[in-house]
Amino acid sequence: MKKMNEFDKPFSGFEKQMPRGWVWDDTRAFLAVARHGTLSGAAAELHLGIATLSRRIERLEKALQLPLFVRQQSGYQLTEEGAGLVEKAEALEAAAMAFTTDVSRHSQLTGRVRLATAENLATALILPALAQFQRQYPGITLELVTDISTANLHRRDADIALRMVKPERGNVTLRRLGSLGYGLYASSAYAAQRKTALDTGDYDMDAFITWGEAQAHLPAAQWVERVLQGREPALTTTSLATQVAAAKAGLGIAVLPHFLAQEAGLVCIASDLGVDQPIYLVIQTDLTQSRRTRAVADFLIELVASNHARLSMG
Repeated sequence: MKKMNEFDKPFSGFEKQMPRGWVWDDTRAFLAVARHGTLSGAAAELHLGIATLSRRIERLEKALQLPLFVRQQSGYQLTEEGAGLVEKAEALEAAAMAFTTDVSRHSQLTGRVRLATAENLATALILPALAQFQRQYPGITLELVTDISTANLHRRDADIALRMVKPERGNVTLRRLGSLGYGLYASSAYAAQRKTALDTGDYDMDAFITWGEAQAHLPAAQWVERVLQGREPALTTTSLATQVAAAKAGLGIAVLPHFLAQEAGLVCIASDLGVDQPIYLVIQTDLTQSRRTRAVADFLIELVASNHARLSMG
């Protein structure tokens, strides 16, 4: 359960009385008139015309169905109901000011953060959500490094990484965020012409699309090698994107991340292969207190969490 902070706590009276469609500017107008005692003084503080300010007070009174002021020749005097709402309105004002300050602080973060990750996570997960991050942190430039075979945090090739291999050395801090689930996939046309049913474990007549020798260490490649038992695959590639395209073309079946295969419209032949991979967030330890690096880290943590089912399940 999310811990309630000061901004989440309900106010005891004023906030509860706010009708749907309540406008914060009307509360500001109420506080300004309460403090100055005159429309002219409050209007000068808020840089509003007196007529506009008067309309806001009237609108708030109508919304609350309460008289907030007694209009006198000498100025505006709070009614008993109005005086009882000042403290609660000030609490709303404090929360609004804190919120504005926090947003301003975020927008002032500047600098470059180099993020290393797999190309499939970059293109299908991170990039679609990046516009929202950029709106929140317009001063941060994110440099995506997708050739993770050459990007090494130990050599400081990147500041932060989202990867499926747990680093064994280097001055880094890591956190497991979730899992990347894999299944065996093919095109609908290929699946329809297979002589065996789905999930039978019989792949003797299947053509396989798999990784080349340079990626033979990957769990997906090792699974295919065990199944083939010396038989040659139909096609080897050096990227997941190529494997997805080859499977869509009906060239065979491939071990692919669920979320990529399903978005490509492929059919799942088998979903539990035992090759799921953990997703780790890795940060240079001396950068864990960097505000801009933490901003990127928080973005990635939330992104993986909100896509948990999509990433891990078939």
